[in-house]
Amino acid sequence: MGRRRYVARGVPGGYRIWDNRGHRFWGDLYELCPDDLLSELNGAADRDRITALLKRYRALKR
Repeated sequence: MGRRRYVARGVPGGYRIWDNRGHRFWGDLYELCPDDLLSELNGAADRDRITALLKRYRALKR
C-alpha cells in the first residue's frame, strides 16, 4: 500500500485533514476523526459523496 495523500492529524480541539502532497491542512476542524471522509478522499474521490460527508460533519459541529 502506498503513502496516503490525506491523513487526519490531531490538533488542539479535534482533528484536521492534512494534505501530504500540498503540505497544508485541508477542510475544517473536526471534533471526531472523519474516517469515512478520509477513505473517500484517498479512494474513489466521488464529488457528490465528499460533499455529502462534508455537510454531515458540519452539521455535527452545531
